[in-house]
Amino acid sequence: MQMILDLLGHSQDLIVKRFASTGGCRMCLLYIEGLTDKQFIHDAVLEPLIKLDRGRETLEREGPEYLRDLVGALTAGDVEELDELHSLLFHLLSGNAILLLDGIGVGLRVGADGSKARAVGEPTSQAVVRGPMDAFTEQIRTNTALIRRRIKDPGLWLESRQIGTITKTDVSIMYMKQLADDNVVQEVRRRLDRICIDGILESGYIEEFIQDKTLTPFQTVYNSERPDTIAAGLLEGRVAILVDGTPFVLLVPALFVQYFQAAEDYYQRADISTLLRIIRFLAFFIALLAPSFYIAVTTYHQEMIPTSLLISLAAQREGVPFPALIEALIMEITYEILREAGVRMPRTVGQAVSIVGTLVIGQAAVEAGIVSAVMVIIVSITAISSYVIPSSGMSISVRMIRFVLMGLAASIGFYGILVGLIILVLHLSSLSSFGVPYMSPFGPYVREDLKDTLFRVPWPSMIRRPKSIETKDVIRQKKRSKQ
Repeated sequence: MQMILDLLGHSQDLIVKRFASTGGCRMCLLYIEGLTDKQFIHDAVLEPLIKLDRGRETLEREGPEYLRDLVGALTAGDVEELDELHSLLFHLLSGNAILLLDGIGVGLRVGADGSKARAVGEPTSQAVVRGPMDAFTEQIRTNTALIRRRIKDPGLWLESRQIGTITKTDVSIMYMKQLADDNVVQEVRRRLDRICIDGILESGYIEEFIQDKTLTPFQTVYNSERPDTIAAGLLEGRVAILVDGTPFVLLVPALFVQYFQAAEDYYQRADISTLLRIIRFLAFFIALLAPSFYIAVTTYHQEMIPTSLLISLAAQREGVPFPALIEALIMEITYEILREAGVRMPRTVGQAVSIVGTLVIGQAAVEAGIVSAVMVIIVSITAISSYVIPSSGMSISVRMIRFVLMGLAASIGFYGILVGLIILVLHLSSLSSFGVPYMSPFGPYVREDLKDTLFRVPWPSMIRRPKSIETKDVIRQKKRSKQ
């Protein structure tokens, strides 16, 4: 007991209760205030032990047998013997109660986790119109339970480990044993086991350690706060990685088309989902190419613009002192600043910042002759299109590449945009996620998997699981045997 007090620096949140049973056996109960359930400790641990009528002489005579009787006297179900100090400290700091007996060199761990946790709420970054409205929380056991509620199969396996020499963060991997490729599961284990860092505070730490290639603006590890999305990925043979302390769960392998698929695509009719996906891909190209297309046309290819529109653009740009590239950079950088400010500002004033940014600053810039009105329209359409992409990670990637394409368009016009797109396609084709080509099923071409890419066919037609992701069982819909 004294060793534990010294190692924890006699911290004020360490509660030490010394007491003796009715038979005179001295005991000590230790727990961290705020991490354990006080009422549970009183009802399931203290009361049974105080009423224990076996004395110290019995303890010295029976030894381990006395300890087994003691465990049987406790009404707590989760009890474990500990014989190492570092293991005892780990469980103590994890929210368990520790019971020590004078005369026995073994401690007892009593599961009494009572830490405060955020209740299951609605998704904040991946909202849907139709579908489940629950989201992951910061408690890893709550998250695993949300997944198991949807997949009630013994083949859903869970493996846990602690990563971080100081934080000892719980990290778990979940996969369907009868579906997931053993090579992918083994690769996930290998990449997690080679992580050596003092602390893991969010799943983003894990993502950077296990991703295939770091020099890319695209995410090769998918993340989601929706249990139904993760459950759907597990049913396709993917592997989920859960990290304690964050509501975002990682999913591997990840494909490019996956970032344009929303959860409600599978809850609505196939024709509605197909229309929405086409809109998303269209918005992707608008967000990527609209500013650079405008710069190229107004700088090098004026002959492609209809005469009436060209006269209107020339009249608007007559008083603008900057070339099209500088004009676009001013508006894009201003928009990025306003967007970041809207995210970081308190919610009570965030809406006011958006109104000031969009109405006052934009109108004032046009009237002052700094930018043209058409540039404000281009930037506004680009910004709105970037919000259509379901994944925020892909939206950020588009924002980064957009500036590169703007520079190429200002240099050599449409030829620069074409060169940039060719390099972008080559880069995407070179990426992989845990051995799976990132651009599947487009490159390499897998005809069967096109049923769930740019369009989605009805559920009765999606008999097989995606071939792009190696699975042990490719048949999703099996015929029922006749009773």
